[in-house]
Amino acid sequence: MFTLPPPGASGEQWLRGSATWLIRHGGAWGVMKPVWVIILVWILLVPRVGTARRGSAEEASFHYGTFPPGFSWGVGSSAYQTEGAWDQDGKGPSIWDAFTHGRKGQVLGDDTADAACDSYYKVQEDIALVKELRVSHYRFSLSWPRILPTGVRAEQVNKRGIKFYSDFIDALLKSNITPIVTLHHWDLPQMLQVTYGGWQNVSMTRYFRDYADLCFEVFGDRVKHWLTFSDPRTMVEKGYETGLHAPGLRLQGMGLYMAAHHIIKAHAQAWHSYNNTWRSKQQGMVGISLNCDWGEPVDINNPNDTEAAERYLQFCLGWFANPIYAGDYPQVMKDHIGTKSAEQGLEMSRLPTFSLQEKSYIKGTSDFLGLGHFTTRYITQRTYPSHQGPSYQNDRAVIEFVDPNWPDMGSSWLYSVPWGFRRLLNFVQTQYGHPLIYVTENGAPQKLHYTQLCDEWRIQYLKGYINEMLKAIKDGVNIKGYTSWSLLDKFEWENGYADRYGFYYVEFNVRNKPRYPKASVQYYKEIITANGFPNPREVESWRLKALETCSINNQMLATEPLLRHMRVASEIVVPTVCVLSILIAALLLTLLLRSHG
Repeated sequence: MFTLPPPGASGEQWLRGSATWLIRHGGAWGVMKPVWVIILVWILLVPRVGTARRGSAEEASFHYGTFPPGFSWGVGSSAYQTEGAWDQDGKGPSIWDAFTHGRKGQVLGDDTADAACDSYYKVQEDIALVKELRVSHYRFSLSWPRILPTGVRAEQVNKRGIKFYSDFIDALLKSNITPIVTLHHWDLPQMLQVTYGGWQNVSMTRYFRDYADLCFEVFGDRVKHWLTFSDPRTMVEKGYETGLHAPGLRLQGMGLYMAAHHIIKAHAQAWHSYNNTWRSKQQGMVGISLNCDWGEPVDINNPNDTEAAERYLQFCLGWFANPIYAGDYPQVMKDHIGTKSAEQGLEMSRLPTFSLQEKSYIKGTSDFLGLGHFTTRYITQRTYPSHQGPSYQNDRAVIEFVDPNWPDMGSSWLYSVPWGFRRLLNFVQTQYGHPLIYVTENGAPQKLHYTQLCDEWRIQYLKGYINEMLKAIKDGVNIKGYTSWSLLDKFEWENGYADRYGFYYVEFNVRNKPRYPKASVQYYKEIITANGFPNPREVESWRLKALETCSINNQMLATEPLLRHMRVASEIVVPTVCVLSILIAALLLTLLLRSHG
């Protein structure tokens, strides 16, 4: 129901009240056209953002100090995004191979990762880059179809794939770099998708356990840190809900929950396999990597906003973390999805349930939590009309905002909001019982589409986010290590090669894919060497020194692809514009002559 502002309310209060009511309820009458949403969101958000942010001096302050002794600094990547060699040495096809080779328009520019960074052929070169960064660890993933071409251990084991990763691990250890290994980073064997429907099928839990057990057997004598899955929420939301990622399914409001249900079970089975068979021999740890942005209430004094922000976090992080740490899905997910399902005429909730035995089996199956984080959103409540069809967005019932004052990193979704990182880390600390945390992903893409090695904006991002992590450690959060994302520019899923997250620029248009260090390489090295931020003068000197590394020669070399694109564009655009201008002038002249005739 629409509640009028109190007597004597200002025009701003009336406007905000009307905007809030229309956003939350206008959809029921079909009045919320996109342009009205944009206008009303702006009216609603801008006056309230200052309140939500609270202007805390602590958020704006920079903390000079060092990380605990033995803190592990690292950098990361994934197999499909970097390796290339998609059909070489016995590797089977993945769902991403099928997705990018299929219908046009799935990926920006119709790019594929068939070659990607050619890391499969450049192992020693890439390890030299990792070593140059002075990191303690390197996080990378194994390609399931490179090890098991059909995905099934009983059918075929690719010895060349095993040798590739075994040699890679040995080379890392020889360089005093600890491997942190992800078992599955989205590149499911295509045969498992074709034969069983992928993660929609409970059989996947068994096949994943067998694959994990093989990896523990052949690599576990040297690998002591395992991650079962990387960001499974995005994997199921974009793969089974929106269809933006492989396998490209749009099973709205149902497919993603079933896929996630089986992934959680598969994770638990892999953990128990390690715990029962390998832990006593290998003395390693098994966790999972979960990604989540921080959700801040638009108005901290509005209970609806604070509840919406909590719900946002539970649908994002708690969806997977709560079963692992508490044995079941968050209550707010069960309540919301159950209620929505009933309103939609369904006899059962679209969110699957765990049996008592499964809850007990899943609870406690993580030796550490891998946490990925990139940005922050302001959150307010959104009430969807009950007649709308099922969807993940409908179930969450929230609206996400960004502050127009936040630095835009050039991506369509990523803004630099360092203080949200500290809040997320503290949330994890209190929500899941003081778990051991490894930050497994944090970074920013290339600003816009420009090719620049002097990435000062990334330096500022790293400085801010790493400092907020240091503050969280001072708060008592149990953080053991940090992985910056990523080592190289690489294939970025539906965005192809448009987004560049790497410390090293990769020239994809050149056959041997040369790598060039960006300024952020030097800056990150200084943080690692100092194990933190010693004092203002020294930290500022790092920035200046890092920017000096961007020589004019390297800068021009890296901008050659952009210049080539500009030349091609000019060859096409300029003549076209000239021809169109002549035609328009001729048309206007003809009309003018006729009017005088």
